[in-house]
Amino acid sequence: MEFSTKQLGPEKQTGGCVIVGVYENGKFTDAAKALDKACGHALTALVTRGDLSGKASSTLLLQQLSGSAAERVLLVGLGKHGALDSKTALEALRAALRAALATPASDATLYCTDWEVAGRDAAWLGAQAVLAAADVSYRSDSLKSKPAEPAKLTHLTLATGGKVSKKLETAIAQAAATAQGVGLAKTLGNLPGNVCTPTYLAEQALALGKSHGLKVQVLEQADMEKLGMGSFLSVARGSVQPPKLISLEYHGGDKKQKPVVLVGKGITFDTGGISLKPGAEMDEMKYDMCGAASVLGTFQAVAAMKLPINLVGIIPTCENMPSGTATKPGDIVTSMSGQTIEILNTDAEGRLILCDALTYAAKFKPDCVVDIATLTGACVIALGHVVSGLLGNDDELAAELLAAGEQSWDRAWRMPLYEDYQTLLDSNFADMQNIGGRAGGTITAACFLARFTKDYRWAHLDIAGTAWKSGKEKGGTGRPVGLLTQFLINRAG
Repeated sequence: MEFSTKQLGPEKQTGGCVIVGVYENGKFTDAAKALDKACGHALTALVTRGDLSGKASSTLLLQQLSGSAAERVLLVGLGKHGALDSKTALEALRAALRAALATPASDATLYCTDWEVAGRDAAWLGAQAVLAAADVSYRSDSLKSKPAEPAKLTHLTLATGGKVSKKLETAIAQAAATAQGVGLAKTLGNLPGNVCTPTYLAEQALALGKSHGLKVQVLEQADMEKLGMGSFLSVARGSVQPPKLISLEYHGGDKKQKPVVLVGKGITFDTGGISLKPGAEMDEMKYDMCGAASVLGTFQAVAAMKLPINLVGIIPTCENMPSGTATKPGDIVTSMSGQTIEILNTDAEGRLILCDALTYAAKFKPDCVVDIATLTGACVIALGHVVSGLLGNDDELAAELLAAGEQSWDRAWRMPLYEDYQTLLDSNFADMQNIGGRAGGTITAACFLARFTKDYRWAHLDIAGTAWKSGKEKGGTGRPVGLLTQFLINRAG
């Protein structure tokens, strides 16, 4: 979908569909007021008759409204005037855009920047409208023999009655780039494990590098053996698919500027290995590479924006499969850092590939490192599917990520990383074990990673509850590309 901005009154706007917001009790937004006046107070009459309630996320489509130059006018309810919050506004945007997509219109003009949302400005509303439009129009049926017909709506204009500010234009351009990154992450996450293999992820990284001038390197198993990545390679032992360690470099900032490093977990399918998972819903373990997908999606967005920042991405990727060569519970392996690990559960494999990638990250002399992983089911129990878990060793970095999450509405919640939890990883036979028991599972997983991140500022995002949806709407969400992109926008100034 293409996006643009425009300054024009809603009554004068031509095209397939004009969308304006209305509150309850007959209160109108500025755009709705202008349209109502031009149409002989037709909207007021709808309120009087009870046809227009203004209830949050309700919609009403009007055809050939006299006084409007557009073919259709779509009214979307915003709830009580003065009580519109971020959540309600986003739900209204999605409802309006779904309704517009259901029409034959090829273009729509949305007047949302005059919505009065607590703590938000026009630029935020415009950006969220772009992200919502991209989300509701996304399709994941490319592997069906007969994909659905693409939506006719291909262009969305964000219009204002007054002058379009530079801030709004910038926000919309950045949101459009972010939407591309989110779309890439969704697509990669939705692909089945027999398509999206470690080799396929490496090919996608190379293609991204070619199209955006990124430096991309793919290390093979022999390379990783030379580096001493025994922890990472222990996970890959049970699969016929060769593991890959992918690195991407984007140089948009000053040469002396230390890079931000993003590390994404790339388990393209996770059976649990010898510690086999239950069969029910195991198909969803194709999403265990959503951390890797979010790194690639973020690079897509940052490169499209040409942000003045230096960025490195590291993706350790392999399958976790059971076989005669697979790692067994009780095996002890040596990580790239030299620390030894007793593997008590082969289904706690994400931390085993990430620890070597985090050690590898130090070679880039980072300003900070953020790893992103669908790491623990415990995070889903703790936080549900609303926010991602955030842990780390630096308060300032954690605060930056939390703020970016609030700005982008791709939120995270910080959890403790106290030294007291570290004793749960004690092993009789190695430097540590890879699990700490059921209690505090998200925290002990991060405590494990913390042992490999002492040389730099580090944060960990556990996205097990936010990277995909189950049930009827099953599919990748593209999170936390929005959070990561906003974090980098803020850093770029």
